[in-house]
Amino acid sequence: MKRLLTLFFLLALPSLLSACATAAGAGATAGVAASQERGLGVAIDDSAIHAKIWRLWLDTDPHIFLEVGVDVHEGRVLLTGTINSPQNRLDAVRLAWQVKSVRQVIDEIQVTDEGGVLDYSRDVWITAQLRSKITFDSEILAINYSIETVNKVVYLMGVAQSEAEIDRVIRYARNIDYVRKVVSHVRIKAERLPGT
Repeated sequence: MKRLLTLFFLLALPSLLSACATAAGAGATAGVAASQERGLGVAIDDSAIHAKIWRLWLDTDPHIFLEVGVDVHEGRVLLTGTINSPQNRLDAVRLAWQVKSVRQVIDEIQVTDEGGVLDYSRDVWITAQLRSKITFDSEILAINYSIETVNKVVYLMGVAQSEAEIDRVIRYARNIDYVRKVVSHVRIKAERLPGT
């Protein structure tokens, strides 16, 4: 069922993107990217890495594309999702490493047959709750965070201004109903990037 929802989303994506582009405009997208800690140039590079990974996955096995999520931040690639084939998990990671400019691949893919529409809906709800909480907290630069939830595990990626900021985000995540675990791959602004 999750695959059907994903396929429906992918089929509807061109229409959604067209509507969003008309409503928001390219300037708004550039403004968001420019205000992120990573800057516009790095955000564009991350988008290119993301697209190349998707392309490799589609060319290799569409199941990987449909079942594995990818977030790219400063050349760091976070892979999440549930997949029922250990080989597809290995392929997803291997192919991500093949893309030029990838500094790090973080494998958080779960190999399991568990999960369904209710679990997927709950994960989306958890992500939305956390995004809302950090967006309306003036002590958090929410724009610098990516959030993925898989089987009630919250994965965080991005750049925190301080240890106190990321602690605040993690505390919000832990206090949301149904959350089993919070995994942070957030870099503190003063830390060096892997591979530099």
